[in-house]
Order: sequence, then structure tokens, then C-alpha cells
Amino acid sequence: MAVHPVLIDGHWIPGQGTSTFQSVNPATEEKLPGEFPISPWSEISHALDAASAVSKETRNWPGSRFADFLESYAEEIEERAESLIEAAHAETALPRSPRLKDAELPRTIGQLRQAATAARTESWRSPIIDKANGLRSVLAPIGPVVVFGPNNFPFAFNGISGGDFAAAIAAGNPVIAKGHSSHPETTRIFADAALTAVRESGMPKALVQLIYRTSHEDGYRLVSDHRVGAVGYTGARETGLKLKAAADAAGKPIYLELSSINPVFVLAGALRERATAIADEFTGSCLMGAGQFCTNPGVVVVPAGSEGESFLAAVAERFSKAAIGTMLGEGVRKSFAAGVDTLLKAGAVLVTGGKPGGGKGVCFQNTLLRVSGSDFLKNPPIFQTEAFGNGSLFVMADSTEQMEQIAESLEGNLTGALYTDTAGSDDNAYTRIASALRTRVGRLINDKMPTGVAVSAAMNHGGPFPATGHPGFTAVGIPTSIPRFAMLQSYDNVRPSRLPAILQDKNPTGEVWRKIDGQWTQGDVA
Repeated sequence: MAVHPVLIDGHWIPGQGTSTFQSVNPATEEKLPGEFPISPWSEISHALDAASAVSKETRNWPGSRFADFLESYAEEIEERAESLIEAAHAETALPRSPRLKDAELPRTIGQLRQAATAARTESWRSPIIDKANGLRSVLAPIGPVVVFGPNNFPFAFNGISGGDFAAAIAAGNPVIAKGHSSHPETTRIFADAALTAVRESGMPKALVQLIYRTSHEDGYRLVSDHRVGAVGYTGARETGLKLKAAADAAGKPIYLELSSINPVFVLAGALRERATAIADEFTGSCLMGAGQFCTNPGVVVVPAGSEGESFLAAVAERFSKAAIGTMLGEGVRKSFAAGVDTLLKAGAVLVTGGKPGGGKGVCFQNTLLRVSGSDFLKNPPIFQTEAFGNGSLFVMADSTEQMEQIAESLEGNLTGALYTDTAGSDDNAYTRIASALRTRVGRLINDKMPTGVAVSAAMNHGGPFPATGHPGFTAVGIPTSIPRFAMLQSYDNVRPSRLPAILQDKNPTGEVWRKIDGQWTQGDVA
């Protein structure tokens, strides 16, 4: 069986390692054709050298050059749409339509084009001019960026096509993409499109490189290497924290998306007003894609008593009747089962599901658990164990005060949602709970479920630890996600002719908003 090459320094070259792997079709549990190499350190170092050379060559290039590449890349992806959809469907069991064709691929192409616009206008660079003190500053490329993609979004978060990739390129950096082993063929097709776009846009040949897999030790070595500018990682918490430790020890910035239970608080008035509708919304959100979304609602806090019990029973009925989705792979199923087992051993009670199987291929029953609010508060960390999949833990709270205490006890999350009635009876409770929840989540949501992330400058797909490694940045949204892969450069008493164009009084582009002596302005300045 042929082993696919890796993309290093603008060429597809045979892997230098001796170990390979194959992806598995989760729906059939059969290995897919084609082997992919596990790269040794010599190969990774070659990619780092090539990326470093690109960084030196392009560090003063205008953003328009990178915009040309991103726009060409988007076009190349469109031309390969069918092959990408088929490959991703085989490797992940995600539906061709609407998930891959109608949602994720258009989003991926769209965010690449948004990144191109930001690169061309350089609006993300935040230039500041302080004439009184002779100081000027601007954000600039940080150097080679390594991007680790996750298993659950083969397009929109892929290491070679997703949001981190787009942001890193828009910031003017070369990227070394580390593909995810669950969808290597999908990633290979993206790499082919990227290489074509590199050539067509006249960019350095090593602007984009791809390795499929490394040993754990070489992964830690990679993120801490002196040639790396920054790292983007989306994936499992345990692996991410080990990479963070290695990067932190070397002083390398690493931006992580790790884990989140995305709590949903449903208040009493909302249950009285529209419990059936909320049960439908929750079931759809929690079970969509077999629950394999980073914003999946993993904990639901409801009032104890008849209304909360009726709501839980309605959700349990829907879970029992709903189709059981296929998971992304055996690793996901094992992790989900382990999470459910941890919650049960801690004292949660099984409501429905709880066993593997029941559907097609790699799967697990739709699962609901419950625990009292007082038991939750006795051991909040254990009851916040993430069970990544088609399940959720219901917390039955005795009072608004207890809901507030639960909110205060939460770890950092990507999202937190509150459902309230439209008549205002929940307003006082909302104020108290939302005040506590606001500091625990990146995105506070009212009256809708957390699944669904818009690619918007106002989006925060981030949050306090352990949702991410840093609460001040978002992984989604252009241009707000770009500064993660930049450094702040200040110029003190530098002659006007020696300043970057964006900091000169006569700004050649005239499109960038600049802060001059404390006032934001746009266009040329005399």
C-alpha cells in the first residue's frame, strides 16, 4: 500500500520515518485505503528551517500579498469541493449535506475570504501614533506558526484550512499544519489546493507545509523550538496542557481551545411559558452531530420540583426516541464512556442511555444523567467532567440562590446560556445568575442554545481556563482572531522614511484606522 508524502518546502516528498497510520471510517469501522507517515524530528526540523526562511523573506511584505494567496486558496478549495466532501464524509461519518456541503465548507471558504480582506486592509494591525513623544507602534508578524487541528471540524478548524490557519496567514506568517489523524486524506486535499494557490499567487514555496502526525515527544519539541513564533491548538485537554507546558517552558505563545461543558440555566418562568419548545431546542442542540461540538450543552441547571422534573422527563423521552449518531472514532467513544462513568461514580444518576452501541458504527446511546444541586456543590470539579458526545448532566437546583452558587463554582467555559420568560418574572433571578456566570464564560447567551458559532468580529469563541489557555483572545472572528499571531512593535524617534508604511503620516493605503495622538482617524494625515 502506497504511503502518502508530506508537504515540505513546497514539494511533496516521501516521509523519512518508518511508522505509518491509516484513518478509519467510523460508520463501518473499517480502515480506509492509503497510509500516511509519522514524521520524525529530522523532517519536522526541515519544515521549521523552510518556514524560518519564508518568515525572513516576507516580514516586511504588504498584507495584500497574503490576501492574494488566501483568495486564490479559497478558489482552489471551491474547485475541489466534491472530493473534499467525499473524503471528509468517509473519514468522519459527518453527513455530506447539510453538515459538510451546506454549512462547514461554505464557512471555511468564507472565513478565508474574510481573512483576505483583513490582510489587504491591514485593519487588524492597530497602528498608534504618538507625535508628542515621538512614538509609533503596530502589530506585525510573529514568525512561523504551528497549527494543530481537531477531529470534529475537518474543514472549518482543520490545521491547514481553518480559523487558526486563516488568522496566522492574514497576520503575515508561514504555517506548518499538523493534520489530525482521523481525517488525513481530507487534509491532503486541502494541502494540494494550498500548494497550487501558493504558486499561483507568487508566494514563497514553503508558506504552507503539512505533516500528518508526530510522536508525542516530537510534538512537545516542535511547539518549544526556537524557530516557532506561536502555536494554535484545538483538541483534547490533556494533550493541550502537555503542549502548553512545553511551549511555556520555552516562552512560546500557544493559544488553546481545550474543553467546555457550556452550562445552560433554564429558569422557572421559562419552563412555565415554553417548556416543550425548550426541550426540543435542547435535544436538537445536544444530539446534533452526536454531540461532538465544542459548544455542546453538557450541563443543564433547572429548578428542582415538578416543573424541573417534567422538563427532564420530556427531554429523556426525546433522547430515547432520537436516532443515535455515529461518533468520529473509537477514541471519542472511549472518552465519552469514561466521562459518563466518572459522573456516575461521583453520584450522578442515570436517566437514560449509558451504554455503547445502538446505532451505526462507532456510537453510544443518547445519555442523560442527573444530580441534585447540593450534591453538585459538594464536588463541583468532578461534576464538571466533560463527556464529549451525545449526553448531558441535569442539575436540579433548590433555589435561585443555589443556581447562583452553581454558577460561581463553574470552571471557565466557552459559553453559558440562560433561558427566561418574556413576561419578566425571571428578571431578578437572571440578574443574579448572569452576574456570576458572566465571569465564567467567553460568550453569554440568552434564550438560545450554545451550538453554532458565527464568524463575526464580535464573536468570542474563547473563555477562561480550561475552555482556552487565555481569556483575552478568540479563535473565531476576523479580524479579532488575528492578533494572536502577531507581535507588538514600537518605533521610538525613528525617521519618517524608515517607518513601516502603515505608520507613516502619508499612509499609502489610506484605508486603515489609526490612533493618532489619542484620536482614531482614517486616511492620510498631513
